[in-house]
Amino acid sequence: MLRPGTQSLLQDAGRRGWQHLGLSPAGPLDLHAAAWANHLLGNPWGTPLLEVCMGDLQLRAELDTWVAVCGADLPIERDGEPLRNWSRFPLHAGQTLRLGFARSGVRAYLAVAGGFVTQPVLGSVACQLREGLGGLDGCGQALRAGDRLRCKAAVLTGTASVPWPYVPDYRCPALLRVIVGGDAVEFVEDELQGFFERDWQVAEADRMGVRLLGEPMQAPRRQWSQGVADGAIQLPPDGQPIILMADRQTMGGYPLIGWLHPLDHARLAQCPTRHRLRFTPVSLGDAQAELREFYHFFGKP
Repeated sequence: MLRPGTQSLLQDAGRRGWQHLGLSPAGPLDLHAAAWANHLLGNPWGTPLLEVCMGDLQLRAELDTWVAVCGADLPIERDGEPLRNWSRFPLHAGQTLRLGFARSGVRAYLAVAGGFVTQPVLGSVACQLREGLGGLDGCGQALRAGDRLRCKAAVLTGTASVPWPYVPDYRCPALLRVIVGGDAVEFVEDELQGFFERDWQVAEADRMGVRLLGEPMQAPRRQWSQGVADGAIQLPPDGQPIILMADRQTMGGYPLIGWLHPLDHARLAQCPTRHRLRFTPVSLGDAQAELREFYHFFGKP
């Protein structure tokens, strides 16, 4: 690793089965881009890869392998030669791969054939900074200059790219689907309808959650905490919604409007600060059917 970029983390399918002890699952924020990066190389679902925030990554290969990059629109160069995003390509020993700064979107995913090899912690290599778990050394740290990422030599036949209909345009305002539920029945009807009619902006965002900015909403009162899941849309007292992401806490006491469609987490993860958002309702059945189709295509066990 010559240059680690703003924040580069090892991620896999996530750390499952530990939320009862307060450990978040982690995993890639943009599941769509991560799944395609592994799929281009023939890697199984959840094979460890790099999540690169904002770009500015540079590494040198010590063996012959193949690499795929998907996600944020950023310049990709191999020894100065421009390469296509959302595609796979060979990388030979001694060659340098550089990812420039993101022009649109936030996170890119870099996979290698066979995946990066490191010791899992609690069944996963997913890097969780807050809890100090996973990553290259098991202590939950972002990659640093000088780190060596282990992988196996690989030979594939021919380049390949993601079909253009599946490549998002991160420059456009995001329309995200919401499964209404949780405490939604406790909201005043006009307030709940207003959530879908108003324009929102991303005020703050990290791997734990995204705080929105817009006309404040009035939340119903609730005096207990409950378990929360990825995509839960909370409404704190200031009336500005928060959408929980992969490194979220496992319990929360704010009222819930509902949950973001699982496949729309990917789009939200690529929204920088001040990016405009709108929301629309989706039925639970439709969300489940689409998610099953997604999992089936990418071979999730």
